Amino acid sequence: MVHPAYGVLREVTPTASVMLEDNPGNMTLDGTNTWILRGPGAEECVVVDPGYEDIPHLTRVADCGPISLILVTHHHPDHVEGAPWLAERTGAPIRAFDRALCRDAEPLAHGDVVTAAGLEMTVLHTPGHTDDSICLQLADAVLTGDSILGRGTTVISALGHYLDTLRLLQAIPGMIVLPGHGAELPDLASVAKEYLSHREQRLDQVRAALRQLGEDATPRAVVEVVYADVDESLWGPAEWSVRAQLDYLRGGTGTGGG
Repeated sequence: MVHPAYGVLREVTPTASVMLEDNPGNMTLDGTNTWILRGPGAEECVVVDPGYEDIPHLTRVADCGPISLILVTHHHPDHVEGAPWLAERTGAPIRAFDRALCRDAEPLAHGDVVTAAGLEMTVLHTPGHTDDSICLQLADAVLTGDSILGRGTTVISALGHYLDTLRLLQAIPGMIVLPGHGAELPDLASVAKEYLSHREQRLDQVRAALRQLGEDATPRAVVEVVYADVDESLWGPAEWSVRAQLDYLRGGTGTGGG
């Protein structure tokens, strides 16, 4: 699917609409998806991932209100930086897995059911992209933050945790994917299965690179072999993921940077 013009609110499901922030890039794809959630007949809404402190974007988001709650899927600034401004503007509390990101509310935990704006949302702690990543399960869709994107694959910081996250998401049938970047996808379980297959292929490629380079090869050296056909502008993020894969293969924690 093709995203609409920046700043245009587009309905995706009966309860979820998206407003695309004008911040395209290698890491953000078309830009950050700010999700506006509202139950049938509800006056108030929930905002998920306000994006950067981009005042024109945040003002348009605020105009979708009244906003009863702001949720953030993880700590990266393209998702959360604008949350304090939006909270100050609207008076809405902020909730996230990381207590440091919260404002006037308690942090979220795996299995919590958040009730707001006529909706019930189940919190899924889904580490791997970051330690504090969460997904939010609605009746017919899951907001995946950066754990699953609308196209391509995400950067990982902890591979073992990320594989567990993908297995968790693969076990949830019949759900639309509402990602933090890129267009929505029709079936969460099938996408999670594809991501698992991709991760296994990458691990095999890293193993092969280590056989070629030696077991003590640096992440950068492995990137230059495994990602030789990828634009060098993406080698930095690729190095974060390779570091996590090397930690995993070498029996570490799999919590490299990024």
